[in-house]
Amino acid sequence: MKNKFLLLGIALVSLTSCKTIPLQVANVETQKNISINKDLKNDEAFVKVIEPYKQKLDREMNQKISHTNTDLTKQGDNSNLGNLLADYTFEGANEWAKSHLQKNVDAALINIGGIRTAIGKGDILLKNVYEVMPFENEVVIVKMKGSDLQGLFEYYAKNEVNNPVSHLYIEIQNGKPSKTLIDGKTINSSQDYYIATSDYLALGGDNMNFFAKGESISTGIKMRDLFIDCFKKNPQIVPNTDVRLNFIGKK
Repeated sequence: MKNKFLLLGIALVSLTSCKTIPLQVANVETQKNISINKDLKNDEAFVKVIEPYKQKLDREMNQKISHTNTDLTKQGDNSNLGNLLADYTFEGANEWAKSHLQKNVDAALINIGGIRTAIGKGDILLKNVYEVMPFENEVVIVKMKGSDLQGLFEYYAKNEVNNPVSHLYIEIQNGKPSKTLIDGKTINSSQDYYIATSDYLALGGDNMNFFAKGESISTGIKMRDLFIDCFKKNPQIVPNTDVRLNFIGKK
């Protein structure tokens, strides 16, 4: 009998302990807001801890990787920085495609919004490339039929935006594509074309839905790493200023 009462007691205690006790606010105190501005003093202990890492990072980011005698900007329909980075995208993707696909890349397209700032004339530092391209985008190659490229050209006709291209010539007149060339040649509607771009655009970013008609091929190449390597290989940057986007009568 004693054991029965003992078991009953344990069961009652267990059930009681499983009950959900509502939380109640015990105390409310108003705290002072701290303004984050130049007058806010540094936490000296924290600064001391991170200082060695900051110095190492500064040394790495301030290393010279190339030089330019002209400002590299993203302004204009055929910006010199835009053309340069589109060419680098083409070169990196083409090298990868020849090795992995036994194919050549036909053209490249990147978005001007992905280029976040300009590079002033003078030494080009590693940190400048991180400022220009802060995103972890990957180079993707999209295999498309020539007939499906019409969507790409209509995109430019509709938006008249200066998204940089390489090995492409797009002429727009009266809101319609009037002349389109890949590597100086007219498009063959039945031919397969390999277009290098970013994973962001290949997935329809910036409303580039025309890429959905193609087959996306991942390269594993980070765009920023590619750009850094290209700058390092070219100690003196001379960007191309040829006309690739020609919006006749653009408003």
